[in-house]
Amino acid sequence: MHRLFVGLRPPPAIRAQLLALMGGVANARWQDDAQLHITLRFIGEVARPQAEDAAIALSNIHYPPIPVALAGVGQFDSRGRPNALWAGLRPRDALAALHKKIDQALVRCGLEPERRAYLPHITLARMNASAGTTDRFLEAHAGLASPNFTLDHFLLFESTLGSEGAAYEVVERYPLRA
Repeated sequence: MHRLFVGLRPPPAIRAQLLALMGGVANARWQDDAQLHITLRFIGEVARPQAEDAAIALSNIHYPPIPVALAGVGQFDSRGRPNALWAGLRPRDALAALHKKIDQALVRCGLEPERRAYLPHITLARMNASAGTTDRFLEAHAGLASPNFTLDHFLLFESTLGSEGAAYEVVERYPLRA
């Protein structure tokens, strides 16, 4: 079985900017450089034939490069507790449209449609019940911004879970072109 997702990698300067702001929340598991990405679509566990079908479906997607910038921070909650800190992106529309195209292509090759609302973001930290308060982090970085950067390809990743978190390996690279 292969645990797959589709994502985008921000350029090195943007990843460095994000790495520099990480810290200040006790017991948070901060992402490292190799883990920083924008998820477009989580696929999940699939057998090799379905993984190959997904890779082919993704190769047929045509979409132009996407100019974006970092825009603020936020958190996801589960049962009233924060479970992740993230950096936002703007504008969201082009990323949401690419997400929809990818979802439709994967549904056509037999995968279940995405059921969750899509919010483009870059996960900065994951947290469990022992994590400290996030209020200071959110307040200190509310104005996070960056120069525009262009995302000119998307990636099919394989994710392997380990004791130190997930490790991602690029399976395939797909260009974005007008």
